[in-house]
Amino acid sequence: MPFEIPRPEFEDAVDDAIDRIPEDLARAMDNVAIFVVEEYQPGPGEPPDTELLGLYEGTPLTERDSWWASGSLPDRISIFRGPLMRHCESREELVEEILVTVVHEIAHHFGIDDDRLHELGWG
Repeated sequence: MPFEIPRPEFEDAVDDAIDRIPEDLARAMDNVAIFVVEEYQPGPGEPPDTELLGLYEGTPLTERDSWWASGSLPDRISIFRGPLMRHCESREELVEEILVTVVHEIAHHFGIDDDRLHELGWG
């Protein structure tokens, strides 16, 4: 059975997850914004029932060059509230899954791919 919490509590859990990022990594993050979004909207060609817990959109730090800084919009990390709550059955499970999702998406910002994240236990 899904576990639901009010949006402000969910946002606090996301903030807490961000606060758990080691300080040196947090300082290395560059031009990235993190948002709580209610639902993932599948794009063209995706199955309509696609559910993601989080999504990184942008140019990873490992792929940026001198061209990148000229007027680039911030990278965007979306944390999807609805799918995360449907995925979890307790507050503890939800808070842990939020942490895993935040770390997973921030890792993409640093250029770490899904295969490596699964190897590290952050899949």
